[in-house]
Amino acid sequence: MRLSISNLSLSLLAVAASAGVGCKKSGGAEGGSGSAAAGGGGGGSIALLLPESQTTRYESADRPFFEAKFKALCPNVEIVYANANQVAANQQQQAEAAIARGAKVIVLDPVDGDAAGAAVKAAKAKSIPVIAYDRLIKGGAVPDYYVSFDNERIGKLQAQALVDKLTANGVTNAKITMINGSPTDNNATLFKNGAHSVFEGKVTVVKEDAAANWKPEEAQQLMEQYIAAIGKDGFDAAYQANDGTAGGAIAAMKAAGIDPKTKYVIGQDSEIAALQRILSGEQYATIYKRIQPQAEKAAELACNLYKGEKPAAGVLGGTVNNGTADIPSVLLPAVAITASGGNGTESVANTVIKDKFYGDDTVKKICQGYESQCAAANIK
Repeated sequence: MRLSISNLSLSLLAVAASAGVGCKKSGGAEGGSGSAAAGGGGGGSIALLLPESQTTRYESADRPFFEAKFKALCPNVEIVYANANQVAANQQQQAEAAIARGAKVIVLDPVDGDAAGAAVKAAKAKSIPVIAYDRLIKGGAVPDYYVSFDNERIGKLQAQALVDKLTANGVTNAKITMINGSPTDNNATLFKNGAHSVFEGKVTVVKEDAAANWKPEEAQQLMEQYIAAIGKDGFDAAYQANDGTAGGAIAAMKAAGIDPKTKYVIGQDSEIAALQRILSGEQYATIYKRIQPQAEKAAELACNLYKGEKPAAGVLGGTVNNGTADIPSVLLPAVAITASGGNGTESVANTVIKDKFYGDDTVKKICQGYESQCAAANIK
């Protein structure tokens, strides 16, 4: 079963539970709409709490992949879903409400990795296991599992793709601007650290700041400020932590009369808009992360925890220290992709298209209006 609950509904559930009042199931929600799925009730519930909707992957990929896999493995268990819309206080309320209504497992992708520690501690006080999904939870807490990608390596992949392209095109003494992700997102810190480890001694970072809430408009404003300070010719390439911020930075370049094809721009997440920019030459590269395996691994672990079972052999691949303990982890690989591959990258055709990342109509979604660019990139 699947149940979607808004921030308001979650808060009301928490109040009702503390007052001993029974609550009925509710559909439609601010944090994502849905209805009870087939499979029968009475099996209890788990909670899936995602951080934001600025990045399209969470609603279009993570949530549906997780729900489909979990439903297949634990068909009689409700999934209580909420999206915090980048507000840590909302997520704390959502977690408290899930605890109050008796969720047996919480899968939590934190808005703020440190702040989310309080939610984990509250869950553990009720003997509710927690999976840190995509982003590491810190704050002195000890989640049961962590499912993500090797995020420092992703930063290295982003930076190396830019360095290799600059080198291949004979650009010396290259200057790079950086727009990092939200400082409250532990992944953003890891991306940044990984990128700097590659850039150091090879390029000059002329401007650097962070998009506080991962919003494209924040990146656009930052890039406008960069261009005003260093001029149109003051940089050769632009590092953005994800594709949304890459879109904002490219919009600023266009507004300033800069052809983005003359700058090498990289993002992350393989969003459809970014793939179209890559095919048309406005964005050089992105990072392709296979979200389906990530979401499905989290669903498997959630079902294991719900049933009181241990994960199957080989699922876990080591540990990641969150500052308090070594957390058993699943860390998946990622790859840098460009229109046709080369310079250490793979092609859109051999990754996103081959995997049908956006479903059976992946080609249509990406290529509508970009037919000639898709043909040039051997996308059929």
